Amino acid sequence: MKILIIEDEPQLAQSIADYLSEESYLCEFASTYNQALDKIETHTYDCILLDIMLPDGNGMSILEKLKDQDKQDGVIIISAKNSLDDKIKGLQIGADDYLTKPFHLSELAARIYSVIRRKQFGNSNTVQQNELQIDLLAKTVSVNNRLISLTKKEFGLLLYFIGNKNKVISKSTLAEHLSGDFADMLDNHDFVYAHIKNLKKKLNEAGCDTYLKTVYGTGYKWEG
Repeated sequence: MKILIIEDEPQLAQSIADYLSEESYLCEFASTYNQALDKIETHTYDCILLDIMLPDGNGMSILEKLKDQDKQDGVIIISAKNSLDDKIKGLQIGADDYLTKPFHLSELAARIYSVIRRKQFGNSNTVQQNELQIDLLAKTVSVNNRLISLTKKEFGLLLYFIGNKNKVISKSTLAEHLSGDFADMLDNHDFVYAHIKNLKKKLNEAGCDTYLKTVYGTGYKWEG
């Protein structure tokens, strides 16, 4: 799961990223309005943490840009302004939640989980597809009620595929999802193939049907 932290306080942004990394999220940063615009125009995120008080612009305008582009990224406003008007405006424009500074990182993580669960998994704590079951809270995967062991990358890939069911996803998109900003620095995307190969093998050996299909010359698709 990929998170964009739009926050101009470096220490706060890093502390959020450190905490969320332990929760298996991949975090990227934008400290200015223009950096944030560049990020949202070229990338997609599972959740965006948006500070509305930026040095070179208003975060509310970023919300409006997301709405204009019809993007489905989850958005949580994090702001030092505890203004009812700001909360109402942000939620009306398209934010999914609003959290006032200071806040506990555990509460932020819970809110992120809630937004992603609601937007991608029908507000459920479990995802079921025939013999395959995923417990989003426990971060476990089972096939025919038998647990299988996945790495963080494999678990993240599985959720990404299921959250984008029946859509063809390119290798470059998967590389960005797995590596974030570092994807552009890589010579090739062989590591994507390696992770997918391992994920397929573990699922198949556990008795899972082959839902993950290779679309030759294009990418991959989870069917269901």
